[in-house]
Amino acid sequence: MQPDTTIIDTHAHLEMSAFDRDRDAVIRRAQDAGVRYIVTVGTTIEECRKAISIAGRYESVYAVIGIHPHEVKHIDGKTYDTLRAIAKSPKVVAYGEIGLDFFRNLSPRNWQIKRFEEQLEVADALGLPVVIHDRDAHQETVNALKRWKGRKRGVIHCFSGDEAMARECLDMGFYISIPGTITFDKNDRLKSIVRRLPLTSLLVETDCPYLTPVPKRGKRNEPSYVLYTARCVSEIKGLPFEEVARVTSEGAKALFGIV
Repeated sequence: MQPDTTIIDTHAHLEMSAFDRDRDAVIRRAQDAGVRYIVTVGTTIEECRKAISIAGRYESVYAVIGIHPHEVKHIDGKTYDTLRAIAKSPKVVAYGEIGLDFFRNLSPRNWQIKRFEEQLEVADALGLPVVIHDRDAHQETVNALKRWKGRKRGVIHCFSGDEAMARECLDMGFYISIPGTITFDKNDRLKSIVRRLPLTSLLVETDCPYLTPVPKRGKRNEPSYVLYTARCVSEIKGLPFEEVARVTSEGAKALFGIV
């Protein structure tokens, strides 16, 4: 690990129950490891409120609010008004994670597309960048983003598409976020994408408590483990770890408006 180098975990879920017993210790370990900021991402109204509350208690934590594609079937007439209201919190830095998940299909696909497009408009009206979830819906995600007339700024979270998709997203103005899966031995496609894309287009994340990187597989993921992802990126690109930490942190600060 590199405790003398600061870095940003751009996508965590500290509001989830997996951290209820030791959240203070988790955040402290992240700080001790050199993780300067953590962006925690709500997926339901309840968890968005919790994310904002956590961000209010910890200087190093910022919040993202929105309705995950798994949960869009529960959106009702009050949902967007509530999101607009809580977006006024000074610690809210983006809208998400929103998008499409055609792997689990926990909400009907036609509803996912409709709600994705609605939430893009909400984010644009709020002046917030977007955090995009895409799983097994690569072309549909790109098509929706291309149709969107709003200001295209944000990040494709936990990127799982191919290089062509990555470059289309970069051309539209999005960052590509690299999770702990980059450390998996057989993830050659993502390694190749990271090798070929400019470092200035990349962010790093944990998506904790999910997607724990090597060498911590089998354990709950947490923000301090983002250093393993950054170290893997540095090895793939043949760059010093400190440069990867600095450049990805600069990108995160620019996107989320973190000073």
